[in-house]
Amino acid sequence: MAVYYFDTSALVKRYANERGTGWMVNLINPTANHKLYTVRITGPEMIAAFFRKANTGQIPRSDAVIFAQNFKANWQNIYRIIEIDSQVSDNAMLMAEKHGLRGYDAVHLATAIHLELIRHNRGLPRLIFVSADNDLFQTAQNEGLLVENPNNYP
Repeated sequence: MAVYYFDTSALVKRYANERGTGWMVNLINPTANHKLYTVRITGPEMIAAFFRKANTGQIPRSDAVIFAQNFKANWQNIYRIIEIDSQVSDNAMLMAEKHGLRGYDAVHLATAIHLELIRHNRGLPRLIFVSADNDLFQTAQNEGLLVENPNNYP
């Protein structure tokens, strides 16, 4: 069992067939018994990503509807959702300023750093930050997080 934090760019691969989908499906499989974290904003980001793919012609709209239904069915049951509090928000602003990140990327990074600190203080194993966004992946690595990129897997 391991502990993972997913940003949206990685989590989309669990539902839409892309490079890294097989790896994500295996990772998120309940029989793997991993702890799977993400932040509240991932929900709206996921639905937006599916329908953006449909609107740009990358996938049929019917696929976007199915992906969204599957994600919503898993949202509360599979993922441990972290709420954004003032500490995470303040750190996200710092991450955006320090690294020039987009707003939601800064929130993902700040949330993972916050969770990693809590785990460290409790003597728990480190989490693995999973992102398919190369800039965010590199920034998370530079901030000292363990990282994985689903694009590295078929």
